[in-house]
Amino acid sequence: MDREPNHRLAMLMAEAGASNKGLARRVRDVAMRHGVRAGTTHVSVQRWLDGAGIQADNAAYVAEALSAKLGRRITASDLGFAGLTIRPAPIGTSYAASLADALGVLDGLTQLRPEEKPPAEELLRDNEVDSAVLSWIVSRPDGLPTGGATSRRIGMRDVAAVRTANAMFMRLDFLFGGGHGHAALRHYFRQEVLPLLNGGYSEKVGQALFTAAAEMGEVLAWTAYDVGNHHLANRYLLASLRLTQITDDRMMGATILANMSHQANYLGKRPRAARLARAAVEGGRHRTTPRARAMFAAHEARALANSHDLVGASRAMNEAERHFEQAESATDPDWLAYFDEAEPIGEFSHCFRDLERPTDSLRFAQLAVQKTAPQYARTLAFCRMVLAQSQYLNGDVDAAVDTPTTAVREGESVQSARFRHYVAEFQRKISPHASSAVVCDFNEHVRLALAEQDDE
Repeated sequence: MDREPNHRLAMLMAEAGASNKGLARRVRDVAMRHGVRAGTTHVSVQRWLDGAGIQADNAAYVAEALSAKLGRRITASDLGFAGLTIRPAPIGTSYAASLADALGVLDGLTQLRPEEKPPAEELLRDNEVDSAVLSWIVSRPDGLPTGGATSRRIGMRDVAAVRTANAMFMRLDFLFGGGHGHAALRHYFRQEVLPLLNGGYSEKVGQALFTAAAEMGEVLAWTAYDVGNHHLANRYLLASLRLTQITDDRMMGATILANMSHQANYLGKRPRAARLARAAVEGGRHRTTPRARAMFAAHEARALANSHDLVGASRAMNEAERHFEQAESATDPDWLAYFDEAEPIGEFSHCFRDLERPTDSLRFAQLAVQKTAPQYARTLAFCRMVLAQSQYLNGDVDAAVDTPTTAVREGESVQSARFRHYVAEFQRKISPHASSAVVCDFNEHVRLALAEQDDE
Protein backbone atom coordinates (compact mmCIF):
# COMPACT_ATOMS: atom_id res chain seq x y z
CA MET A 1 0.00 0.00 0.00
CA ASP A 2 1.48 3.34 -1.09
CA ARG A 3 2.03 5.97 1.55
CA GLU A 4 0.82 9.54 1.17
CA PRO A 5 3.56 12.14 1.72
CA ASN A 6 3.10 14.21 4.89
CA HIS A 7 2.54 17.64 3.35
CA ARG A 8 1.52 19.22 6.66
CA LEU A 9 4.82 18.34 8.30
CA ALA A 10 6.71 19.52 5.23
CA MET A 11 4.91 22.88 5.28
CA LEU A 12 5.64 23.43 8.97
CA MET A 13 9.29 22.55 8.51
CA ALA A 14 9.51 24.98 5.59
CA GLU A 15 7.84 27.71 7.64
CA ALA A 16 10.27 27.10 10.49
CA GLY A 17 13.26 26.94 8.15
CA ALA A 18 14.13 23.52 9.55
CA SER A 19 16.05 20.95 7.54
CA ASN A 20 15.76 17.21 8.18
CA LYS A 21 18.98 17.27 10.18
CA GLY A 22 17.97 20.44 11.99
CA LEU A 23 14.60 19.07 13.07
CA ALA A 24 16.18 15.78 14.12
CA ARG A 25 18.63 17.65 16.32
CA ARG A 26 15.86 19.73 17.89
CA VAL A 27 13.81 16.61 18.59
CA ARG A 28 16.79 14.96 20.29
CA ASP A 29 17.35 18.11 22.37
CA VAL A 30 13.70 18.22 23.45
CA ALA A 31 13.75 14.55 24.36
CA MET A 32 16.95 15.02 26.37
CA ARG A 33 15.31 17.83 28.38
CA HIS A 34 12.66 15.32 29.34
CA GLY A 35 15.23 12.76 30.37
CA VAL A 36 14.89 10.60 27.24
CA ARG A 37 17.64 9.72 24.80
CA ALA A 38 15.97 9.73 21.38
CA GLY A 39 17.57 8.13 18.34
CA THR A 40 15.97 10.56 15.86
CA THR A 41 18.08 11.25 12.74
CA HIS A 42 17.53 12.98 9.42
CA VAL A 43 16.52 9.56 8.07
CA SER A 44 13.73 9.37 10.68
CA VAL A 45 12.46 12.79 9.62
CA GLN A 46 12.49 11.78 5.95
CA ARG A 47 10.47 8.69 6.76
CA TRP A 48 7.85 10.86 8.49
CA LEU A 49 7.80 13.18 5.49
CA ASP A 50 7.27 10.15 3.24
CA GLY A 51 4.21 9.20 5.27
CA ALA A 52 5.57 6.65 7.75
CA GLY A 53 3.97 6.33 11.18
CA ILE A 54 5.41 7.79 14.35
CA GLN A 55 5.27 6.88 18.03
CA ALA A 56 3.21 9.19 20.22
CA ASP A 57 6.18 10.22 22.37
CA ASN A 58 8.26 11.16 19.33
CA ALA A 59 5.33 13.11 17.91
CA ALA A 60 5.13 15.05 21.19
CA TYR A 61 8.81 15.95 20.88
CA VAL A 62 8.35 17.05 17.25
CA ALA A 63 5.37 19.17 18.28
CA GLU A 64 7.32 20.80 21.12
CA ALA A 65 10.34 21.45 18.90
CA LEU A 66 8.29 23.13 16.16
CA SER A 67 6.14 24.98 18.70
CA ALA A 68 9.27 26.58 20.15
CA LYS A 69 10.64 27.40 16.70
CA LEU A 70 7.40 28.91 15.39
CA GLY A 71 6.24 30.57 18.59
CA ARG A 72 2.80 28.93 18.65
CA ARG A 73 1.27 25.64 19.69
CA ILE A 74 1.59 22.77 17.22
CA THR A 75 -0.88 19.85 17.51
CA ALA A 76 -0.99 16.31 16.13
CA SER A 77 -3.34 17.48 13.39
CA ASP A 78 -0.96 20.29 12.47
CA LEU A 79 1.83 17.71 12.08
CA GLY A 80 -0.24 15.60 9.72
CA PHE A 81 -0.24 12.57 12.00
CA ALA A 82 -3.88 11.58 11.50
CA GLY A 83 -5.61 9.68 14.30
CA LEU A 84 -2.72 10.14 16.70
CA THR A 85 -3.38 11.55 20.16
CA ILE A 86 -0.32 13.27 21.53
CA ARG A 87 -0.02 13.26 25.27
CA PRO A 88 1.88 16.35 26.40
CA ALA A 89 5.45 15.47 27.24
CA PRO A 90 6.74 16.48 30.67
CA ILE A 91 7.55 20.18 30.36
CA GLY A 92 10.25 22.28 31.92
CA THR A 93 12.23 19.66 33.78
CA SER A 94 15.59 21.33 33.21
CA TYR A 95 17.15 24.76 32.81
CA ALA A 96 16.49 25.71 29.18
CA ALA A 97 19.58 25.83 27.00
CA SER A 98 18.37 28.79 24.94
CA LEU A 99 15.77 31.52 24.83
CA ALA A 100 13.82 29.62 22.18
CA ASP A 101 13.68 26.60 24.46
CA ALA A 102 12.55 28.72 27.41
CA LEU A 103 9.76 30.30 25.38
CA GLY A 104 8.71 26.87 24.15
CA VAL A 105 8.49 25.64 27.73
CA LEU A 106 6.40 28.65 28.77
CA ASP A 107 4.11 28.13 25.79
CA GLY A 108 3.61 24.52 26.85
CA LEU A 109 3.05 25.39 30.51
CA THR A 110 0.39 27.97 29.72
CA GLN A 111 -1.63 25.23 28.03
CA LEU A 112 -1.87 23.29 31.31
CA ARG A 113 -4.69 23.94 33.76
CA PRO A 114 -3.79 23.88 37.46
CA GLU A 115 -6.97 22.02 38.36
CA GLU A 116 -5.77 18.98 36.42
CA LYS A 117 -4.43 16.22 38.64
CA PRO A 118 -0.66 16.65 38.98
CA PRO A 119 1.75 13.75 38.49
CA ALA A 120 2.88 11.70 41.45
CA GLU A 121 6.21 13.52 41.67
CA GLU A 122 5.18 17.14 42.12
CA LEU A 123 8.54 18.86 42.36
CA LEU A 124 11.63 18.72 40.21
CA ARG A 125 14.31 16.40 41.52
CA ASP A 126 17.10 17.81 43.69
CA ASN A 127 19.74 17.30 41.00
CA GLU A 128 17.58 19.16 38.44
CA VAL A 129 17.11 22.10 40.80
CA ASP A 130 20.78 22.20 41.84
CA SER A 131 21.87 22.11 38.19
CA ALA A 132 19.50 24.95 37.30
CA VAL A 133 20.66 27.09 40.22
CA LEU A 134 24.31 26.58 39.30
CA SER A 135 23.57 27.39 35.65
CA TRP A 136 21.88 30.64 36.64
CA ILE A 137 24.52 31.70 39.15
CA VAL A 138 27.45 31.24 36.73
CA SER A 139 25.60 32.35 33.60
CA ARG A 140 26.51 35.26 31.40
CA PRO A 141 23.57 37.28 30.07
CA ASP A 142 22.31 36.03 26.71
CA GLY A 143 21.53 39.49 25.44
CA LEU A 144 18.40 40.31 23.50
CA PRO A 145 17.51 38.28 20.41
CA THR A 146 18.03 40.05 17.11
CA GLY A 147 15.54 40.10 14.28
CA GLY A 148 12.14 39.24 15.77
CA ALA A 149 10.22 36.34 14.25
CA THR A 150 7.35 38.69 13.37
CA SER A 151 7.23 42.06 11.67
CA ARG A 152 5.40 43.66 14.61
CA ARG A 153 7.34 46.50 16.19
CA ILE A 154 7.09 46.57 19.99
CA GLY A 155 7.18 49.84 21.93
CA MET A 156 7.15 51.04 25.51
CA ARG A 157 3.34 51.28 25.42
CA ASP A 158 3.27 47.49 25.01
CA VAL A 159 5.58 47.10 27.99
CA ALA A 160 3.45 49.49 30.05
CA ALA A 161 0.37 47.38 29.26
CA VAL A 162 2.13 44.22 30.49
CA ARG A 163 3.27 45.93 33.68
CA THR A 164 -0.23 47.29 34.34
CA ALA A 165 -1.77 43.86 33.79
CA ASN A 166 0.79 42.26 36.08
CA ALA A 167 0.05 44.76 38.86
CA MET A 168 -3.67 44.01 38.50
CA PHE A 169 -3.13 40.25 38.69
CA MET A 170 -0.85 40.65 41.73
CA ARG A 171 -3.53 42.69 43.49
CA LEU A 172 -6.15 40.08 42.62
CA ASP A 173 -3.88 37.34 43.96
CA PHE A 174 -3.29 39.10 47.29
CA LEU A 175 -6.98 39.90 47.75
CA PHE A 176 -8.65 36.69 46.59
CA GLY A 177 -5.97 34.01 46.21
CA GLY A 178 -4.42 32.35 43.18
CA GLY A 179 -7.61 30.52 42.24
CA HIS A 180 -9.33 33.73 41.16
CA GLY A 181 -6.81 34.92 38.60
CA HIS A 182 -4.64 32.08 37.36
CA ALA A 183 -6.73 31.08 34.33
CA ALA A 184 -7.02 34.65 33.05
CA LEU A 185 -3.35 35.34 33.71
CA ARG A 186 -2.33 32.17 31.90
CA HIS A 187 -4.38 33.18 28.86
CA TYR A 188 -3.00 36.73 28.92
CA PHE A 189 0.59 35.55 29.12
CA ARG A 190 0.21 33.11 26.23
CA GLN A 191 -1.87 35.31 23.94
CA GLU A 192 -0.37 38.73 24.69
CA VAL A 193 3.09 38.44 26.24
CA LEU A 194 4.74 35.55 24.39
CA PRO A 195 3.99 37.09 20.95
CA LEU A 196 5.62 40.35 22.10
CA LEU A 197 8.85 38.50 22.93
CA ASN A 198 8.98 37.27 19.32
CA GLY A 199 8.54 40.78 17.93
CA GLY A 200 11.02 43.47 17.01
CA TYR A 201 12.17 46.08 19.52
CA SER A 202 14.95 48.45 20.46
CA GLU A 203 17.51 47.63 23.15
CA LYS A 204 15.69 49.79 25.70
CA VAL A 205 12.28 48.30 24.94
CA GLY A 206 13.63 44.75 24.85
CA GLN A 207 15.27 45.08 28.26
CA ALA A 208 12.05 46.39 29.78
CA LEU A 209 9.93 43.80 27.98
CA PHE A 210 11.89 40.75 29.15
CA THR A 211 12.03 42.13 32.68
CA ALA A 212 8.23 42.52 32.67
CA ALA A 213 7.79 39.03 31.18
CA ALA A 214 9.92 37.44 33.92
CA GLU A 215 7.93 39.31 36.56
CA MET A 216 4.66 38.03 35.13
CA GLY A 217 6.05 34.50 34.88
CA GLU A 218 6.84 34.67 38.58
CA VAL A 219 3.24 35.70 39.36
CA LEU A 220 1.98 32.83 37.19
CA ALA A 221 4.09 30.47 39.26
CA TRP A 222 2.86 31.97 42.51
CA THR A 223 -0.81 31.61 41.58
CA ALA A 224 -0.26 27.98 40.55
CA TYR A 225 1.52 27.39 43.88
CA ASP A 226 -1.34 29.00 45.78
CA VAL A 227 -3.98 26.76 44.17
CA GLY A 228 -1.90 23.71 45.06
CA ASN A 229 -0.38 22.60 41.73
CA HIS A 230 3.25 22.41 42.81
CA HIS A 231 4.30 20.53 39.68
CA LEU A 232 3.17 23.45 37.52
CA ALA A 233 4.42 26.18 39.85
CA ASN A 234 7.88 24.63 40.09
CA ARG A 235 8.25 24.62 36.31
CA TYR A 236 6.96 28.16 35.90
CA LEU A 237 9.57 29.29 38.42
CA LEU A 238 12.35 27.48 36.57
CA ALA A 239 11.28 28.88 33.18
CA SER A 240 10.97 32.41 34.61
CA LEU A 241 14.42 32.08 36.17
CA ARG A 242 15.76 31.36 32.69
CA LEU A 243 14.13 34.53 31.35
CA THR A 244 16.07 36.64 33.86
CA GLN A 245 19.30 35.46 32.25
CA ILE A 246 18.41 37.26 29.01
CA THR A 247 18.80 40.70 30.59
CA ASP A 248 20.93 39.71 33.60
CA ASP A 249 18.13 40.61 36.02
CA ARG A 250 19.75 39.27 39.19
CA MET A 251 17.15 40.88 41.43
CA MET A 252 14.22 38.99 39.92
CA GLY A 253 16.30 35.83 39.50
CA ALA A 254 17.24 35.80 43.16
CA THR A 255 13.60 36.49 44.08
CA ILE A 256 12.52 33.47 42.06
CA LEU A 257 15.03 31.31 43.94
CA ALA A 258 13.61 32.64 47.21
CA ASN A 259 10.12 31.71 46.03
CA MET A 260 11.33 28.22 45.16
CA SER A 261 12.69 28.05 48.71
CA HIS A 262 9.31 29.14 50.07
CA GLN A 263 7.56 26.39 48.12
CA ALA A 264 10.08 23.73 49.14
CA ASN A 265 9.71 24.74 52.79
CA TYR A 266 5.91 24.56 52.54
CA LEU A 267 6.20 21.02 51.18
CA GLY A 268 8.62 19.92 53.89
CA LYS A 269 11.70 19.82 51.62
CA ARG A 270 13.82 21.46 54.29
CA PRO A 271 17.39 20.95 52.99
CA ARG A 272 16.32 22.11 49.52
CA ALA A 273 14.56 25.14 51.00
CA ALA A 274 17.70 26.17 52.89
CA ARG A 275 19.96 25.71 49.81
CA LEU A 276 17.65 27.75 47.60
CA ALA A 277 17.41 30.55 50.15
CA ARG A 278 21.20 30.71 50.38
CA ALA A 279 21.41 30.68 46.58
CA ALA A 280 19.09 33.68 46.51
CA VAL A 281 21.30 35.52 49.01
CA GLU A 282 24.53 34.70 47.19
CA GLY A 283 23.18 34.96 43.65
CA GLY A 284 21.78 38.42 44.26
CA ARG A 285 24.70 39.73 46.30
CA HIS A 286 25.62 43.36 45.44
CA ARG A 287 22.91 43.40 42.76
CA THR A 288 19.80 43.67 44.93
CA THR A 289 18.28 46.26 47.25
CA PRO A 290 18.25 46.03 51.05
CA ARG A 291 14.50 45.28 50.98
CA ALA A 292 15.09 42.32 48.66
CA ARG A 293 17.98 41.07 50.80
CA ALA A 294 15.72 41.26 53.85
CA MET A 295 13.19 39.08 52.05
CA PHE A 296 15.85 36.53 51.05
CA ALA A 297 17.17 36.33 54.63
CA ALA A 298 13.62 35.91 55.96
CA HIS A 299 13.08 32.94 53.64
CA GLU A 300 16.34 31.42 54.85
CA ALA A 301 15.16 31.90 58.43
CA ARG A 302 11.89 30.12 57.61
CA ALA A 303 13.75 27.14 56.15
CA LEU A 304 16.14 26.89 59.10
CA ALA A 305 13.37 27.31 61.67
CA ASN A 306 11.42 24.52 60.04
CA SER A 307 14.53 22.36 60.55
CA HIS A 308 14.59 23.43 64.24
CA ASP A 309 17.94 25.18 63.77
CA LEU A 310 17.60 27.90 66.41
CA VAL A 311 21.09 29.33 65.93
CA GLY A 312 20.87 29.48 62.15
CA ALA A 313 17.31 30.83 62.11
CA SER A 314 18.19 33.51 64.68
CA ARG A 315 21.15 34.62 62.59
CA ALA A 316 19.03 34.83 59.44
CA MET A 317 16.27 36.77 61.25
CA ASN A 318 18.86 39.24 62.53
CA GLU A 319 20.17 39.65 58.97
CA ALA A 320 16.66 40.23 57.67
CA GLU A 321 16.01 42.84 60.35
CA ARG A 322 19.31 44.60 59.66
CA HIS A 323 18.67 44.73 55.90
CA PHE A 324 15.09 45.95 56.37
CA GLU A 325 16.31 48.86 58.48
CA GLN A 326 18.06 50.07 55.30
CA ALA A 327 15.05 49.45 53.04
CA GLU A 328 14.33 53.13 52.37
CA SER A 329 17.89 53.79 51.22
CA ALA A 330 17.28 52.36 47.74
CA THR A 331 14.61 52.45 45.05
CA ASP A 332 12.79 49.13 44.72
CA PRO A 333 10.82 47.77 41.76
CA ASP A 334 7.05 48.12 42.11
CA TRP A 335 6.53 44.37 42.53
CA LEU A 336 8.52 44.41 45.80
CA ALA A 337 6.24 46.97 47.47
CA TYR A 338 4.32 44.18 49.22
CA PHE A 339 7.36 43.48 51.41
CA ASP A 340 6.45 46.20 53.89
CA GLU A 341 6.97 46.40 57.65
CA ALA A 342 4.40 43.69 58.31
CA GLU A 343 6.02 41.08 56.07
CA PRO A 344 9.21 40.31 58.04
CA ILE A 345 7.18 40.39 61.25
CA GLY A 346 4.85 37.78 59.81
CA GLU A 347 7.77 35.67 58.65
CA PHE A 348 9.32 35.83 62.11
CA SER A 349 6.06 34.69 63.70
CA HIS A 350 6.19 31.60 61.47
CA CYS A 351 9.81 31.03 62.51
CA PHE A 352 9.12 31.19 66.24
CA ARG A 353 6.08 28.95 65.81
CA ASP A 354 8.21 26.31 64.07
CA LEU A 355 10.94 26.71 66.70
CA GLU A 356 8.25 26.13 69.34
CA ARG A 357 8.93 29.38 71.16
CA PRO A 358 5.33 30.25 72.09
CA THR A 359 5.92 33.63 73.77
CA ASP A 360 7.90 35.07 70.84
CA SER A 361 5.54 33.50 68.30
CA LEU A 362 2.51 35.04 70.01
CA ARG A 363 4.10 38.49 70.22
CA PHE A 364 5.12 38.59 66.56
CA ALA A 365 1.86 37.05 65.33
CA GLN A 366 -0.21 39.67 67.19
CA LEU A 367 1.93 42.41 65.70
CA ALA A 368 1.66 40.91 62.20
CA VAL A 369 -2.15 40.85 62.40
CA GLN A 370 -2.16 44.49 63.56
CA LYS A 371 0.15 45.74 60.83
CA THR A 372 -0.95 43.73 57.77
CA ALA A 373 -2.99 45.95 55.45
CA PRO A 374 -6.46 44.76 54.32
CA GLN A 375 -5.32 44.79 50.68
CA TYR A 376 -3.20 41.73 51.56
CA ALA A 377 -6.21 39.68 52.64
CA ARG A 378 -4.62 36.29 52.08
CA THR A 379 -1.51 37.25 54.08
CA LEU A 380 -3.72 38.54 56.87
CA ALA A 381 -5.58 35.21 56.91
CA PHE A 382 -2.26 33.37 57.23
CA CYS A 383 -1.14 35.65 60.06
CA ARG A 384 -4.38 35.01 61.93
CA MET A 385 -3.87 31.27 61.62
CA VAL A 386 -0.31 31.56 62.98
CA LEU A 387 -1.69 33.70 65.81
CA ALA A 388 -4.21 30.93 66.59
CA GLN A 389 -1.46 28.33 66.63
CA SER A 390 0.60 30.56 68.92
CA GLN A 391 -2.32 31.05 71.27
CA TYR A 392 -2.78 27.30 71.38
CA LEU A 393 0.94 26.79 72.11
CA ASN A 394 0.47 29.21 75.01
CA GLY A 395 -2.41 27.11 76.37
CA ASP A 396 -5.27 29.50 75.55
CA VAL A 397 -7.67 27.14 73.75
CA ASP A 398 -10.67 29.50 73.68
CA ALA A 399 -8.71 32.36 72.07
CA ALA A 400 -6.99 29.88 69.77
CA VAL A 401 -10.38 28.81 68.39
CA ASP A 402 -11.89 32.31 68.24
CA THR A 403 -9.03 33.72 66.14
CA PRO A 404 -9.24 31.26 63.22
CA THR A 405 -13.04 31.56 63.24
CA THR A 406 -12.47 35.19 62.23
CA ALA A 407 -9.82 34.12 59.72
CA VAL A 408 -12.15 31.61 58.07
CA ARG A 409 -15.08 34.04 58.02
CA GLU A 410 -13.03 36.83 56.43
CA GLY A 411 -11.11 34.43 54.22
CA GLU A 412 -14.13 32.70 52.69
CA SER A 413 -13.58 34.56 49.41
CA VAL A 414 -9.90 33.57 49.27
CA GLN A 415 -9.38 30.71 46.82
CA SER A 416 -6.11 29.42 48.23
CA ALA A 417 -5.08 25.83 48.84
CA ARG A 418 -2.43 27.17 51.19
CA PHE A 419 -5.04 28.83 53.39
CA ARG A 420 -7.00 25.59 53.51
CA HIS A 421 -3.78 23.85 54.55
CA TYR A 422 -3.29 26.30 57.42
CA VAL A 423 -6.84 25.64 58.61
CA ALA A 424 -6.47 21.85 58.31
CA GLU A 425 -3.18 21.94 60.22
CA PHE A 426 -4.82 23.90 63.02
CA GLN A 427 -7.73 21.47 63.15
CA ARG A 428 -5.25 18.62 63.58
CA LYS A 429 -3.51 20.45 66.42
CA ILE A 430 -6.72 21.02 68.36
CA SER A 431 -8.08 17.52 67.70
CA PRO A 432 -7.40 16.45 71.32
CA HIS A 433 -10.15 18.93 72.26
CA ALA A 434 -12.61 17.68 69.61
CA SER A 435 -15.33 17.10 72.21
CA SER A 436 -15.21 20.73 73.35
CA ALA A 437 -18.25 22.80 72.33
CA VAL A 438 -16.13 25.68 70.95
CA VAL A 439 -14.01 23.28 68.91
CA CYS A 440 -17.10 21.49 67.57
CA ASP A 441 -18.61 24.84 66.55
CA PHE A 442 -15.38 25.86 64.84
CA ASN A 443 -15.10 22.60 62.90
CA GLU A 444 -18.69 22.94 61.73
CA HIS A 445 -18.08 26.55 60.67
CA VAL A 446 -15.07 25.42 58.64
CA ARG A 447 -17.03 22.61 57.02
CA LEU A 448 -19.82 24.93 55.92
CA ALA A 449 -17.43 27.64 54.69
CA LEU A 450 -15.42 25.23 52.57
CA ALA A 451 -18.53 23.55 51.21
CA GLU A 452 -19.91 26.92 50.15
CA GLN A 453 -16.65 27.81 48.44
CA ASP A 454 -16.58 24.46 46.60
CA ASP A 455 -20.09 25.12 45.29
CA GLU A 456 -19.15 28.48 43.76
